Amino acid sequence: MLVPTAVVAQNDATHLNVAEFDRKRILAAADKYLSEQPVTVTAKRAARSTGDEHDYFSEGDYWWPDPANPTGPYIRKDGFSNPDNFNDHRDALIRLSLIVPALVAAWNLTKNDAYGKHAVAHLRAWFITPATRMNPNLEHAQAIQGVSTGRGIGVIDTLQLVEVVRAASFLITSELMTADDKSALKKWFADYLTWLTESKNGMLERDQKNNHGTCWNLQAAEFARFTKNDVVTAFCRHQFREKLLRQMNFDGAFPLELERTKPYSYSLFNLDVMATTCEVLSTPFEKLWDYQLADARGMRSAIAFMYPYIESKAKWPYKADVEYFRDLPVRSPSLIFAARALQRPEYLTLWKRLNPDPTVPEIIRNYPIRQPALWTVTVPA
Repeated sequence: MLVPTAVVAQNDATHLNVAEFDRKRILAAADKYLSEQPVTVTAKRAARSTGDEHDYFSEGDYWWPDPANPTGPYIRKDGFSNPDNFNDHRDALIRLSLIVPALVAAWNLTKNDAYGKHAVAHLRAWFITPATRMNPNLEHAQAIQGVSTGRGIGVIDTLQLVEVVRAASFLITSELMTADDKSALKKWFADYLTWLTESKNGMLERDQKNNHGTCWNLQAAEFARFTKNDVVTAFCRHQFREKLLRQMNFDGAFPLELERTKPYSYSLFNLDVMATTCEVLSTPFEKLWDYQLADARGMRSAIAFMYPYIESKAKWPYKADVEYFRDLPVRSPSLIFAARALQRPEYLTLWKRLNPDPTVPEIIRNYPIRQPALWTVTVPA
């Protein structure tokens, strides 16, 4: 059957060969990471953690000593990160999330096994090797001195594992991993998914009405895909339709993100995570980009709301973020995903000209999808 010329042109304008477009960038990162050895949670023990050496630990960003009670419980300063809080485990996790996807993207591109083997070494250290592996839970994440030893909102920290799992999906079908490694890796994520869906902290995060609930859903969806948990996948699809889309106003804005001290950053972040969730959960029979509530709220309106402000931040009609406003926007994955799904070439044009490699740690942390070459091709089953 012949495809009409207009349709071909439209597809060419929105479906980019991202691996080739990003070739130089991918290979530069992968070559740098070939000399980077694994660093897991066991490399640094947190003195204030109530867990053991294999337990991930982090402290809430916006919590500071109380000037009126310096040795007492910390107090909150929304939007202002305390640099003295313990971040070593989170930094190590972000490091993993930069290294493994870049190596696997390079391996896919070149078929050079050196890249794939080094990615496997990092996966093995984090999730398999008894001496260095992380326990599959986040009971001690985003603790607050004098207030909590670990909170549900700490689950957002493992958002950094979403692209790691996407990368691992390509390796799991190769001969670069042993059968035992493949089984152990899938078991780790199956165990973590059980914790995510059944623990108190996991369920508290699931029920959040802002970006935290969105991040729970993306993690659960991607980990369920990887471990072939159809029950959780179906639940996440239901959550997306019946809960996540209700976060937005009729114009596509996310009001709970606009209320924060970093409204621009949080709006972009929530949109990117929701767009990636669309990519994970959509099927040939149900494309979530096209799904709308009865009042027409949906992903089309969400991306349409933010697009003008990504294209020109000067048009942003709300207050500026209290930190890092000048460092945004970066190359949002929502743009390339929406360009492909909604046949909007202007989204792709804008995506191409944005910065793909921010250097500010806070921006990197809130930009968890950095290798779109792993997302714009069919992932191995």
